[in-house]
Amino acid sequence: MGVNIQTIKDIRIYLSGELNGIYLEKEINALSNIITETVAGISKLHRLYKSELTIDKEQAARIVKITKELQKGKPIQYILGETFFYDCKIKLNSATLIPRPETEELVHLIINENRGYQGDIVDFGTGSGCIAVALAANIPGAKVTGIDISEDAISIASENAILNDVTVTFLTGDIFNFEEMAMPSAGIIVSNPPYVRNSEKKLMGKNVLEFEPHTALFVSDSEPLVYYEALLKIADKILATGGRLYFEINEALGDLMVRLLSASGYSDIKIIKDINNKDRIIKGTKNG
Repeated sequence: MGVNIQTIKDIRIYLSGELNGIYLEKEINALSNIITETVAGISKLHRLYKSELTIDKEQAARIVKITKELQKGKPIQYILGETFFYDCKIKLNSATLIPRPETEELVHLIINENRGYQGDIVDFGTGSGCIAVALAANIPGAKVTGIDISEDAISIASENAILNDVTVTFLTGDIFNFEEMAMPSAGIIVSNPPYVRNSEKKLMGKNVLEFEPHTALFVSDSEPLVYYEALLKIADKILATGGRLYFEINEALGDLMVRLLSASGYSDIKIIKDINNKDRIIKGTKNG
């Protein structure tokens, strides 16, 4: 193999040497922690205090293979086929976006504001099912449904519900043809739809542009709110009076989103900033 990786300490040294100049030092440290725990099954405590713990040749070979993929810019979540989201283990594939910390903030807000809720929650554009699964795990009285146009996404979302021992109904459907969709009524609607404008692609990293599904990310500059407009038409049909909407949004379009929800008959509209102080979530209550 030509590579000498025998201990936990060797993993970090090897990754530093191979990934230096491609990733920042803090990113390499984070990758090293993820790889050590996932591939070698070694906990954080052992990484810190037992750096001479050994790994076998098969594990070392897998680390080399993973490193070659990382050198191409492929995200570690896709290489490993999994990630963690709001304490839920989430399997991923090329049809699903990698869940972002901002989306965890969206989920956290919904859970905090709806503890004890026992109605229907519908998650549109569910992807890997991370939002739906996390909500089902943390609002156990709710009946959660996830909807996505991609059958591949629905398949892995269903696996994620089983993996996390929660009950979620997943349906294949196109929000632009909602008349044909069999949807439950809802007291809460949530969505993290595509909202990055095509002109903003230049701001995105290579790892996003080359590996993540563009249909789940990008919208045209001429119709940046097209998904939200479609979702509000659906909400007009299925969201109960007094029901709540929660959307993740483009940080540059907060004012437009406030006007859109207001014109669509919503009150108590509020923009919530993310951990980076960017407009990231909008919520509103449906008027009678």
